[in-house]
Amino acid sequence: MVDVAHLFGVLLLLVLVAGLAMVAFTCGYCAYTHGRSFWLWFALGMVLPILTYFVLFALILQQEMNQGQRLLREARAILAAAEKAAHEENH
Repeated sequence: MVDVAHLFGVLLLLVLVAGLAMVAFTCGYCAYTHGRSFWLWFALGMVLPILTYFVLFALILQQEMNQGQRLLREARAILAAAEKAAHEENH
């Protein structure tokens, strides 16, 4: 006969690990989309999930508030669009 308490404990552990992995994945994805290392922030998210999330949020907020970074991002987008248009024009 299956011990229900043991099964519940294993299921709870799996849910907690899946939740932790989801937080770490979200943290890694946010870091990657803002030019940082996915695997570093994923690992930090697995070890220190809540603290890492707030540190990454503060770094992203600081980057977004920086006028120079915003202008650089806009310039890259304009350059990419111009290169794409030139490539399409040549072919």
